[in-house]
Amino acid sequence: MIMTNCKALKILDYLHYKKGEMIDLLETLVRMESPSNLAQTQKPVFKLLKKELIKRDYQVKIIPTRNTGGNLLAIPKKRKFQQKNQLLIGHSDTVWPLGTLEKMPLYTSKNKLYGPGSYDMKAGLMFMIFAIEALQTNEIEPEISPVIFINSDEEIGSYDSRNHLIRLAKIAERAFVLEPSLGPDGKLKTRRKGVGEFIIRIIGKASHAGLAPEKGLSAILELSFVVQKLFALNNPDRGITVNVGTIDGGIRPNVVAPESKAVVDVRILHLEDAEKVETAIRNIQPTTPGIEIIVEGGLERPPMEKTPKNEQLWQYARETALKLGIQLEEATAGGGSDGNLTNLYTPTLDGLGAVGDEAHAPGEFVYIDRLVERAALLANLLLTPNMEEVKSKK
Repeated sequence: MIMTNCKALKILDYLHYKKGEMIDLLETLVRMESPSNLAQTQKPVFKLLKKELIKRDYQVKIIPTRNTGGNLLAIPKKRKFQQKNQLLIGHSDTVWPLGTLEKMPLYTSKNKLYGPGSYDMKAGLMFMIFAIEALQTNEIEPEISPVIFINSDEEIGSYDSRNHLIRLAKIAERAFVLEPSLGPDGKLKTRRKGVGEFIIRIIGKASHAGLAPEKGLSAILELSFVVQKLFALNNPDRGITVNVGTIDGGIRPNVVAPESKAVVDVRILHLEDAEKVETAIRNIQPTTPGIEIIVEGGLERPPMEKTPKNEQLWQYARETALKLGIQLEEATAGGGSDGNLTNLYTPTLDGLGAVGDEAHAPGEFVYIDRLVERAALLANLLLTPNMEEVKSKK
């Protein structure tokens, strides 16, 4: 135990010494605007990360994808034959459009570093680099080899990268997701809601609203019934939220509406509820005879549920943090991440990125004085031993 504490503090001291370089790399990454929908903007980010990882003795491969900016896969050059893997997962894309820095510049003030993508999740990418460096410089070798996977489409559902993620998760002992922590207290995310989106189209029949309204079938009227059925699916006790976010329909005021549409956001906490809710939405029947209802979309990310192995990983993280003088708390996140996918195949701990707030909001920031401790936490978590097999509840 004394040796473990010495290692933890040695890593922490080294990262304090490197704090200036950590901030420099973070600022460089933030200045590289990288919106999900512009594939070419990911290239400078991947080029920089590749350079930094090669300096840390990693083999780096950029994997092209069909519709987005590709993925980065990095494996230690000195990885031993048949050595087990642990995944470090992050994303290079942000929700911010190109040109955001002009309106929302990078700056520091009162212990906060502001900038688009700083919190979600350029700081997490920086942590990967310096956590590995801290171990290498101090000649501390993890029992399980840290493999890095960074995609460029997480903010838009990870459709191009999910097969790679799943393949890597299936052969990994565990996954650490460098998404930002939850809120200014720096909570780790041990559960996440599953996320889905449905588009519901109502097909009615047009008719003149004044001359022959009885010949029409109003898709807007039918949509009003459907909306009520959707909201009835909400169940706060089970963590189920069904929100009709937008509606559209009709041609003009004097025409009975032949079509209407609703876009629905669904969040589910328990995997066993996912099929039930999806089935309920797909089986909504029209109230008005002759109306047709078409349901598109579905659950995009399954819930990230708590499992026995995840609980072990969380407890180890909490104990590791205490050795660094950090009080860690866990929390459930309402949004999804790639941790929702990896969690189906390997123990996953999420929210290991920066402490800050205002993700996807104009005031996005990270706390400067928490950068070192979070990088140190990650470095020490990479030393997590190979835990005993625990039968999953899944």
